Amino acid sequence: MADAALKQQLKNIISKATGGAVPADKIADNVGLMDLGVDSMAALEVVMELETQFGVSITDMEAGKEAFTSINSLANFVEANRS
Repeated sequence: MADAALKQQLKNIISKATGGAVPADKIADNVGLMDLGVDSMAALEVVMELETQFGVSITDMEAGKEAFTSINSLANFVEANRS
């Protein structure tokens, strides 16, 4: 289970990637990220931030789809793939 600090970092990244359209404090851990308005451009920005901040790359489309299911799944993906 991912810790709260990691989840908060991810929420901040998502909020920034959506241009602030989704405030970080309004993102629930289990809500679908695509339901929050994370489009392909925002997702690309999130992927780049994951690489920069955590050294985590999403190179497989299926893994990416699964990771972007929710904050919980994204946090679990980051924890499992950190360098």
